[in-house]
Amino acid sequence: MKSLILIIVGSALIHNVVLNQFLGICSFLGVSKQIKASASLGVAVIFVITIASAVASLLYDYVLKPLGMDFMKTIVFILVIAALVQIVEMFLKKTAPAIYTALGIYLPLITTNCAVLGVALTNVQNGYNFIECVFSGFGTAVGYTLAIVLLASIRTRIREEDLPEPLRGAPIVLIAAALMSIAFMGFSSLAF
Repeated sequence: MKSLILIIVGSALIHNVVLNQFLGICSFLGVSKQIKASASLGVAVIFVITIASAVASLLYDYVLKPLGMDFMKTIVFILVIAALVQIVEMFLKKTAPAIYTALGIYLPLITTNCAVLGVALTNVQNGYNFIECVFSGFGTAVGYTLAIVLLASIRTRIREEDLPEPLRGAPIVLIAAALMSIAFMGFSSLAF
C-alpha cells in the first residue's frame, strides 16, 4: 500500500505532468481562465487518464506483449484515448451542457493531449503492473488538475491587478506558470 501512495504522490507532485514534464500545456494554458472550467476539465482528465491507464495496461500486458506487438503500443493507446474522450464528451453534452460549452474545443483536445498518451507510455516504460498503472494514472491526473486549478486561481487574481501593458495577457500567464513550475521543483526533495 505504501508503494501505491508513493506512486500517487510522485506522479502528482514530484513528476507533475504539466509543471515538470511539460506535457498537456495547450489545455493547461487555454482552459485556465476560469476556475470552474479548469476544475471541470480536471475531472474529465482524471477520468480519462485513469481509465486510459487501466485499459492500456491490460491491452499491453495481455494482447500486445504476448503477441510480440510491443511496437504497436502507441497506436493502440491513441485509439483507446480517443474512444474514452468521445465517451466523456457525449456524457457531458447530455448531462452537463453548461460544462460542455465552457470547455469548448479543449474537451476534444484531451484526445490529442500528450499528457494522456505520455502517462500510458510511461507506465509501460516503468514496468508497472495493472494496479500501479491505475494509481499512476490517477496521481498524474490529480497533479494536472491541481496545476490547472492553481493557475486558474492565479489568473483570477492577475485580472484584478494593474499590470504594465507589456505584461498583460500571455506574458504574465507564462511567468506565473514558470513560477509554479519552480515552486513544484521543491517537491523533488520528497523523492523516496
